[in-house]
Amino acid sequence: MTILTRALCTGLVVAAAATGSLAQDTTHRLSVELNAAQPQEEACKLSFVVVNSHDEDIGKAVFETVIFDASGQVNRLTLFDFGVLPQGRPRVRQFVIPGTPCDAIGQILFNGAQTCESGGLGPDACTRDLGLTSRTEIEVVG
Repeated sequence: MTILTRALCTGLVVAAAATGSLAQDTTHRLSVELNAAQPQEEACKLSFVVVNSHDEDIGKAVFETVIFDASGQVNRLTLFDFGVLPQGRPRVRQFVIPGTPCDAIGQILFNGAQTCESGGLGPDACTRDLGLTSRTEIEVVG
């Protein structure tokens, strides 16, 4: 291989990687962001922004979640009912965690979907390509 050919091939590989054509697809079909954690008397109100990027609406999404305290111990197992998630339209859902101040929550684990009514998308539409992020001090994992 000549130096020019080798340089051209290297340049093409670098360009393809930079544009993502060789990179792993990291598109999330369902994105859940913990946007805010607000103290509310003797509780914590969690605000989530959810975007369904599937080709269809999700009729109902209920996630089994685990709340961990700041030291990493399980505080409680609960269900977050996100309800209807229309395709391509962001939704905000809020949940109050009673008896737990926000600074006592260290992590939220999305343990799986307890209910996922997704029509033709299949039974795993709520967990397949699920993207979890947080804009707060509370880590969100799944």
